[in-house]
Amino acid sequence: MADIGKDIERPLGQSLQPKRPASRGIGSGSLVAALAVLGVIGVSGAIALREKPFRKPQEVAVSTPKVTAAPVAAAPAPAPAPVAAAAPQASTPMKSGGPQIIHVQTEEGDGPPKAAIVIRDPSTLGQNLKVAHIPDRALIETSETGPLPMRSADGRRPFDVYARPWSGARGARVAIVIGGLAVSQTGTQAAIAKLPAEVTLAFAPQGNSIGRWMQAARQSGHEIVMQVPLEPFDYPNVNPGRNTLTVLASPDENLKSLHWALSRTTNYTGVMNYMGARFSADASAMEPFMAELGKRGLAYIDDGSSSRSVAPDLALKDGVPFVAGDMAIDAVQDRGEILKKLDSLEATARAKGSAVGIGSAFDITVDTVTSWIAEAKKRGIEIVPISAVAIDPQKG
Repeated sequence: MADIGKDIERPLGQSLQPKRPASRGIGSGSLVAALAVLGVIGVSGAIALREKPFRKPQEVAVSTPKVTAAPVAAAPAPAPAPVAAAAPQASTPMKSGGPQIIHVQTEEGDGPPKAAIVIRDPSTLGQNLKVAHIPDRALIETSETGPLPMRSADGRRPFDVYARPWSGARGARVAIVIGGLAVSQTGTQAAIAKLPAEVTLAFAPQGNSIGRWMQAARQSGHEIVMQVPLEPFDYPNVNPGRNTLTVLASPDENLKSLHWALSRTTNYTGVMNYMGARFSADASAMEPFMAELGKRGLAYIDDGSSSRSVAPDLALKDGVPFVAGDMAIDAVQDRGEILKKLDSLEATARAKGSAVGIGSAFDITVDTVTSWIAEAKKRGIEIVPISAVAIDPQKG
């Protein structure tokens, strides 16, 4: 209700009816007094009618005004947001567990509300799941083997564009990468369906229907990376698979094998080694490999299986976002042992701020990780995509 001002508070306080004079002839003094009263009433009415008329004056008390809800004027329809950065409307509830969109309208003076404060779930910003599987054409280079990731003309990187957003909070963070997607069709389907969206999925280039599974994973909210087969010790007795990058191959041969793996699908933020203890320890072999990742705007995720890897130094030199895994969570395929590893990850995250676990898409791993995450969130652990814990030389 609009403030009616001090002038009107006095005559409208308790009784607005003027005292009726005793019945006798009207003298000149009485006539002047009557005209004065009528003038006051007229002015008061004019002031009151500046706003909406008081249809229910009994609801107004001058000494202690009763607060009544003002009718909300229909707001004009908002302009449609760009497809790539669509945000939920105010009436759309956020995903469970996240903050809601809150509108706070202020009413100051006359007219409709003048301002609004909007609080959104930060993990949804920049992530429209309806189009997350569609590659950005500016980030694709056409090649003989298929689409290759590249930096856009304006400098954008796949690492940034395809990253899953997260809260940015300083609390304990755990990133989990589950690899081997697309090798088993039923296993891949189960992993995408069961694992929480915060878990990063890694695709094996030798897998089948990678494009279809990439779309399903991205539409479910997962960040994804590509696995690249690198030479282990005892190769070829221990063989990572087709188009393995080797120490003895020429740089051109290795780049050709790398391009084959990179062209298997799109919309990923980086690559992760598959095996590769020997290759990752050889600087002459790793240097052209890492330089190519830097050129294309991709991250490198080292699964942490080799303490002799030269990847950290080369990543810094070539401007490649870098992540090293803290531990393999499912080297022993047992629920109890996997839970111990996950609890160890939590302890590491609380001590250092973040921790990275690497696993494979085994049924027991998927089920155990899914149930553990539900409990870890209750304990204040944030599960983040792998890009959230990367050391990015370009961002200092």
